[in-house]
Amino acid sequence: MNARSGTRRRLMFGITALTVIAATAAPASASADPYGTPPVEDHWGVITRNTIGSPVAALRKGPFGSFGVPGPSARPPYGQGSLGIEVADHATSLTPPSEKASFGNEVDFYGDPVLGIDNVGFHVFQTGENITYGGPGNMPNITFEINPSLTAAPTTTYSSMVWLPDPSPTVNSWSPYLDATTTGKWFLTGNAGTVTGCNLTTTCTFQQLRTALTDGGAEPTVYTAAVGKGRDYMWIGAVDGLRINQTVYDFEPDKVRARPIG
Repeated sequence: MNARSGTRRRLMFGITALTVIAATAAPASASADPYGTPPVEDHWGVITRNTIGSPVAALRKGPFGSFGVPGPSARPPYGQGSLGIEVADHATSLTPPSEKASFGNEVDFYGDPVLGIDNVGFHVFQTGENITYGGPGNMPNITFEINPSLTAAPTTTYSSMVWLPDPSPTVNSWSPYLDATTTGKWFLTGNAGTVTGCNLTTTCTFQQLRTALTDGGAEPTVYTAAVGKGRDYMWIGAVDGLRINQTVYDFEPDKVRARPIG
């Protein structure tokens, strides 16, 4: 074999090797998504400034069960996964000593009108142990950080708008959809809660809250949206299928998938 032939063979081998490396490193296409939903930019995660202690708020597979629970209620309502939440009640040196978990989105809802929220809720995996720790009302919540834009409190530009669900109708299995517009209690934190009367002491229905936020001022706007727990009782469970208006946010082990409704 002459030198020119050997050089040509080495060159072809190098090209073939580079092709294999490029094919191996290429990202998977959208059609390879096993859930059948298009890839979207994912801005969901732990909201660090709203998290206290060292709780768990992580995407996970399941839960499936509990044991002996058959049928649809034994698996997450969407896909294969959920948002697992674990908080402890006596775990910090603060007052109160309980932890707080917050998993949400600080990007995609920013600037949205609060009064434009007309559908909201989720599914929850509640356990008998959680009820033992804090009673039937020991449940996770949905929180929107907002600018309330109240005429009665023009300098108040921040409040948390929180939904506390009623007790889950099922235990040790996935609940049906819990509708935050027709069930549970809402309140506002800080001065906005004092001015409107929708606070943790005197909670409101969803409609009462909307009326309280419509006081003739500028329209209130959203900063963030999140699912959370605390600060009160120990709770170990999961949430899935968070609905905000016409989108269900499906918590899967690898990411949060937006599923349009209708």
